[in-house]
Amino acid sequence: MRTIKGPALFLAQFVGDKSPFDTLEGIAEWAAGFGYKAVQIPSNERRFFDLDRAAASQAYCDEITGKLAERGIVVSELSTHIQGQLVAVPPAYAPMFDNFAPPAVRGNAQARQDWAIDQVTKGAAASRRLGLTESVTFSGALAWPYVYPWPQRPEGLIDEAFRELARRWRPILDAYDEAGVDLCFELHPCEDLFDGVTFEMFLDHVGNHKRCNINYDASHFIKQGLDYVEFIDIYHERIKAFHVKDAEFNPTGRQGVFSGYQPWLKRAARDRSLGDGQVDFRKIFSKLAEYDFAGWAVYEWEDCLMHPEEAARRGAPFISEHIIRVTDKTFDDFAGTGADRQTTRRLLGLA
Repeated sequence: MRTIKGPALFLAQFVGDKSPFDTLEGIAEWAAGFGYKAVQIPSNERRFFDLDRAAASQAYCDEITGKLAERGIVVSELSTHIQGQLVAVPPAYAPMFDNFAPPAVRGNAQARQDWAIDQVTKGAAASRRLGLTESVTFSGALAWPYVYPWPQRPEGLIDEAFRELARRWRPILDAYDEAGVDLCFELHPCEDLFDGVTFEMFLDHVGNHKRCNINYDASHFIKQGLDYVEFIDIYHERIKAFHVKDAEFNPTGRQGVFSGYQPWLKRAARDRSLGDGQVDFRKIFSKLAEYDFAGWAVYEWEDCLMHPEEAARRGAPFISEHIIRVTDKTFDDFAGTGADRQTTRRLLGLA
């Protein structure tokens, strides 16, 4: 067993136009002040990180790590969530997702997809130059608009969607394999990979690719009624990244999982700051320690109530208190008998 690394902070929700949130150095120093030891960098945020330069230049990556090291911070992973989303966009969602892409490719589905694939692929080279072994992303979606089958789905629709999704991702996974980096998909509603079954379907279509792994986030499971603790038992060999995020599910006589089109504050299923939801983090950290999870515990803030700066301040000690310093000895070693093989055989009546 090994002790989970952390706490780390995902920066995507903290980026802003005012200091200290407008530069990587500023936000790293701010995070370090709360006790964070690493940051997960959103690679689409150019004021923080130039993915194109990072993929091509070791000097640039060394500059990034050097600036962070001066503030007692390292990079936990690169995130390509935004670009990964654009690898596969259902037509009905295209107008909204267009704004995730640069102006030059908006309105052109193929150009947008090509740009996204290039970006996620560059994430492999950039991760290697930064000395990282994991990266986190979204799968995108082709089948999600058909998640609830009415009218009846045409036979073969889902299989065709997953074949196409795998066709787009297989070369990307190969690039991550060449770079020695695990690509960890965040299983998330609105993505085609949103639970264990859909992950297995995708894994089968990419030939059980060894770089196809999971960014574990219990908040997405509790909101859809999935056993998020047993999930670890089933998929621990593929869990290579970990978002620490809380959530709650409070169904009523009026709404349930789908939450009646309500805003976040009024939903039965909603995200919360750490300790304010229903996720049993003691069980999660225990399970991950039991299965020798080697990665970082990364706080991702999403909450309809608490201010992000206050949530970040509370998040670092919350994670630190849940990380288990794993034991290097058995608790009853003091009572060891010291019996040799001959004694053991006599105890069994075999001498």
